[in-house]
Amino acid sequence: MSLLRHTLATLAYRAGKAVRDLPAEAAEFRADAGSRSPAEILAHMGDLLDWAYAMASGAPVWRNSIPLPWPQEVARFFSALEKFDGYLASGAPVHSTEERLFQGPVADALTHTGQLALLRRLAGRPMRGENYFKANITTGVVGAGQPPPVLEFE
Repeated sequence: MSLLRHTLATLAYRAGKAVRDLPAEAAEFRADAGSRSPAEILAHMGDLLDWAYAMASGAPVWRNSIPLPWPQEVARFFSALEKFDGYLASGAPVHSTEERLFQGPVADALTHTGQLALLRRLAGRPMRGENYFKANITTGVVGAGQPPPVLEFE
């Protein structure tokens, strides 16, 4: 489970950068009339992590959440990430394979993190590029309090 847990820490770091300091009005931005807003994408990411936890703990259930106000949705995302990572770290039986947990909800959440970064730019709130190889990403550090960037690009 170590690589899966490190992937969750990477998700926390990258998603944390994508949502950090994003004003509520930018969280409602839409690239097109039929597209999801950042708030809707983040709600879906929270649902993905809830689903991952449910599959790992042996009680798979899916739900589609209505987005909360932006600060609460950000908190919900990190809470779901901490719950899932905590379960994996607990030593409790995992009722799914690492591969399935990665290929479904975790990979989907990583994809949506990229969408959040793109929507930030389209909404006029771009984030700086970064050398993620040098980032201080630590397994088990999956909360909202992520370390600052080591090497951002100008």
